[in-house]
Amino acid sequence: MLLPAHWPRRHNVVFLSFLAVFVCYIDRVNISVAIIPMAADLGWSMDTQGLVLSSFFVGYLLLQVVGGRLADRFGGKVVLGAGVLLWSLFTLLTPPAAFLGLGILILTRIAMGMGEAVTFPSIYSLYSRWVPLQERSRAIGLTNSAIPLGTVFALVVTPYIVESLGWQWAFYLFGLLGAVWFLLWHRSVTAIPTDDPKIEAEELEIIRAGATPQTAGEAVPWKALLTSLPVWAIIVAHFCNNWSLYVLLSWLPTFVNKGLGVDYASVGWFTMIPSVAAFLFLNLAGNIADRIIAGGMEVGRVRKLMQTIGFGGLSLALLVVGYVETAWMAIAIMAVGNALGAFVTGGFAVNHMDLAPKHAGTLMGITNTAGTIPGIIGVFLSGLILEATGSWVLVFHVAAGVTLFGLVFFLLFSSGKRLFD
Repeated sequence: MLLPAHWPRRHNVVFLSFLAVFVCYIDRVNISVAIIPMAADLGWSMDTQGLVLSSFFVGYLLLQVVGGRLADRFGGKVVLGAGVLLWSLFTLLTPPAAFLGLGILILTRIAMGMGEAVTFPSIYSLYSRWVPLQERSRAIGLTNSAIPLGTVFALVVTPYIVESLGWQWAFYLFGLLGAVWFLLWHRSVTAIPTDDPKIEAEELEIIRAGATPQTAGEAVPWKALLTSLPVWAIIVAHFCNNWSLYVLLSWLPTFVNKGLGVDYASVGWFTMIPSVAAFLFLNLAGNIADRIIAGGMEVGRVRKLMQTIGFGGLSLALLVVGYVETAWMAIAIMAVGNALGAFVTGGFAVNHMDLAPKHAGTLMGITNTAGTIPGIIGVFLSGLILEATGSWVLVFHVAAGVTLFGLVFFLLFSSGKRLFD
C-alpha cells in the first residue's frame, strides 16, 4: 500500500524516514531483551554478553562519515534504502550466526551496525534537499521521536515474541519489517524533488524557495569543516547529548530496579514513561522552533534558545534525580528532563542543515561519529563509578556536567548562518 496521494510529497519522505528510524531502533534494542534467553541457551558469561552488545557500535562508528558522503553524492534515497536492507539482512542472520559461533555473531553484529550507520546521515542529506528551512525542526523532531518509540516498542513486544515463539523469532520477525519498509520507500520516494513525477508545481516552488538544490559530486571542504568553531559546536553538543542518552538507556532500568527497589517485572513499565515524554515533546519542540523562525527570529538565536531549554532542563533533572528516594518521583523528574531535553531538536540537532546544507549528510556523519563514542566510554565509565563508589548521584552528576559543558560550548560558538556552499 502506498502512502496517501493527497499528502505533500515531502511529507512522504519525512514519514518514511521516521519509520526507518523506528525500525532501526527496534532492531537495535531487541537484542537487549533477547540476549537473556540467548545467553542461557548458549552458555554466555556476562563478559561475553557485553562483547556481543558492544560489537554493534564498532560497525556503527565505521560508516558514519562514509555514509554521509555517499548520501550527499549519490542521493539519500539509495543509501538509506541499502542501509535498511543491509541491517535487516544481518538482523535475520543473527540467530544462525549465534549458533555457528561467537566470532561469526560478532561479525554479524558489526555488519548490522554498518547498515544502521548510514541512517541519520542519509536522512539529513535528503532533508536538506526536500524540506524547507521553516519545516526542518519539526521534520527532525518527528524523525528523532522514532528513537524512543522504537525503543519502547522493542522493550514491550520482544518479551512476548520470545515467550511465544522463542528468541530467534525476535530477529526473524523484526528483520522482515525492513523489507516491507523498503518496498514502500522504493515506490514512494525520489532522491530529489524534481525527479518525483507526482509532485505538484506549487510544492516544488515551496521546496525550491527553502531547501538546497542537488549538486551531486561536489567536493567536501574537509579542512574548512573541521576547523570551523560552529561545526565543533555541533560536534561537542552531539557528544554531550548522547552521553546522557546512552547512560540513561543503559543504566536507568538498573537504577529503578537496584537503586529504587522496583520489582524487576515492573521496570519496563516505569522506564518507558520518560521515553513517551521524549516522543511527545520532540514533536512539540520541533513545531515551536519552526514557528519562532517563521515569526522572524534569527535562526542562530532560535538554535541557542532551544539548546538552552534542552540542555538546561535535562541537566537540572540529572542533578536532582539521584537524591530522590521514591520510584515515581524519580521517573517524574526524568520524564520532565526528557521532555525539556527534547528541545535540542530545534538546536544542535538541526543545525547541520543551517551551516552546510549541501554537505548535511557528511556533516551529520562527522558529528554522529562523535555522538557514538559516549555509547562506549560513557556507559563504561558509569559502570566503573558504580563499581567503585555505588553512587548513582555521581553517575548522574557526571552526565549533568557533560551536558552543561555542551551547552556552554554551543552558546559560545554556534551559528545559524550558511557557512559552506
